[in-house]
Order: sequence, then C-alpha cells, then structure tokens
Amino acid sequence: MSSGWVYCHAYCFGCGKFMSFNPRRVPSIRPKPDMPPEPVCQDCIARVNPTRIANGLEPIVPFDDAYDPLPEAEL
Repeated sequence: MSSGWVYCHAYCFGCGKFMSFNPRRVPSIRPKPDMPPEPVCQDCIARVNPTRIANGLEPIVPFDDAYDPLPEAEL
C-alpha cells in the first residue's frame, strides 16, 4: 500500500483567497489570543514583508513545503 498525502483548504486570513496548504507548516496569524491561528497565503506574506522590514522586524520566511501536501504518515 502506498502512502497518501493530505492538503488542508481554507481562505487566507489576509486576502480571502481560497488556498491549499500543509496545516503544520503554513504561516498563520492569531487574530485574537483566544482564537485559533488562521492561515496566510504566499501573496500576503510577500505583501507584508517589506513593511515588516521597514519597521525593523524580521521578514516572514515560510517553510519550503508550507503550501505542499502533508504526508499522510504525519497526520
């Protein structure tokens, strides 16, 4: 039996675009401390990084596999 893959699907918290991602590796934001983290797409990460850098913050660097499927064995 071969191993499978799993994608998670949701809307980006930043722009609302429907996206697929690895739920363990995708960049996310917690809108409020008592809320669960919400995923953020690659376009929003690219859009926010110049502002972060200008404000003296480190850029967000997504994992290489953040938008790839999660191996079934890692569920």
